[in-house]
Amino acid sequence: MRVLLVSANTEKINMPVLPLGLACVAEATRSAGHDVKLVDLMDQQDTRIVIEDAVNGFQPEIIGISVRNIDDQCMEKAGFFLYLVKDLVNDCRSRTDAPVVLGGAGYSIFPESALAYLGADMGIQGEGEIAFITLLERFSRKADFSGLPGLYLPNQGIQGKVQFTKDLDMCPLPFPRAHQWTSFSSRNEEIWLPFQTRRGCPLNCSYCSTSTIEGKVMRKHSPARVVDAISRYIEAGFDQFFFVDNTFNLPPSYAKALCDQLVKSGLKTSWRCILYPARVDEELVEKMAGAGCKDVSLGFESGSREILRKMNKKFQLEEVRRISERLRHYGIRRMGFLLLGGPGENKKTVEESLAFADSLDLEAMKITTGIRIYPYTDLARTAIKEGVIAPDDDLLFPKFYMAPGLEKWLRSTVSVWIDERPHWMS
Repeated sequence: MRVLLVSANTEKINMPVLPLGLACVAEATRSAGHDVKLVDLMDQQDTRIVIEDAVNGFQPEIIGISVRNIDDQCMEKAGFFLYLVKDLVNDCRSRTDAPVVLGGAGYSIFPESALAYLGADMGIQGEGEIAFITLLERFSRKADFSGLPGLYLPNQGIQGKVQFTKDLDMCPLPFPRAHQWTSFSSRNEEIWLPFQTRRGCPLNCSYCSTSTIEGKVMRKHSPARVVDAISRYIEAGFDQFFFVDNTFNLPPSYAKALCDQLVKSGLKTSWRCILYPARVDEELVEKMAGAGCKDVSLGFESGSREILRKMNKKFQLEEVRRISERLRHYGIRRMGFLLLGGPGENKKTVEESLAFADSLDLEAMKITTGIRIYPYTDLARTAIKEGVIAPDDDLLFPKFYMAPGLEKWLRSTVSVWIDERPHWMS
């Protein structure tokens, strides 16, 4: 089949993002013998012309649209991105009778409501590498879709329980086809190629949607396979990577083995990652630095012990400080994150968090005020219990938790701290 895959994301937020998930689906689709065209709408001046050219020139038999972000998670003036995706779906429909299938991280959080709002023919929740190939196979046989894992149909709900691949080595990694990253070909800025070594998160932080997207069981690519894939990218001219795993350091034994494999390979790379601030000993930090790690995102989220408990965090402030100092000792730049205004937050806990973050002397600091409420989270359950949202609220449209009486004070207080610290941002 001729399969047109479109990355609908045009939002840069902190930095432009390459469509890694869709590239994985594209590779799996090619491996299954289909003819694939991947279109990335990032930085395209006129997306209508891009889609018109793709549809007219390729004549797709099916179109997959990846929805990465629903909104910008900004409470003050929330930007809702699905208006543009809805236009994209309508544009595709106006040019071809090919069915439109939704997928991607953002879609997977709200599979039923996003499908209804966007008006597509169907959507796949969760990993697409296997489910999408199964869908194509049934299309080719004109078979029904009953039981197909993670597939949603309009007004019919889910057809089969979401399934996650137990062994990630069975999922094709995207190979370095430079033409896939056409939107980045004219950039003057640095390109940090996204790479995912593991999926799933068992940590159950109170506000997080990762387990809805990837499942609670962590699954890993073998370190040898990761390094082999990275070597192919280096041969294609890429040498800077962003390990987008939610917890690069967990489990520590895997993180250390991966660093050892990178060093053993002799590959000259620079990379950044996201650390969960627990179980990061000096040996791991030393191995990370030796393997080319330059930057770390350190999501400690709060400097208040009380709030960390409410967020269901599994670390202590002393541990965050030790990890931060180890990273600085080995020359790894650190960007911290605070998430303020959640359940139990008050002026005292906010001031504790700001003072703690300041004391770490990080190279960069990102502060978010108000917490986006996602379904199936402890935060959503708390918000329902407190009457912040109703049990039947459609959370596809952004709703936020802000501790009562804090919003105006918190906004002005954070603004003062940021004004006095040029490396802090909101």
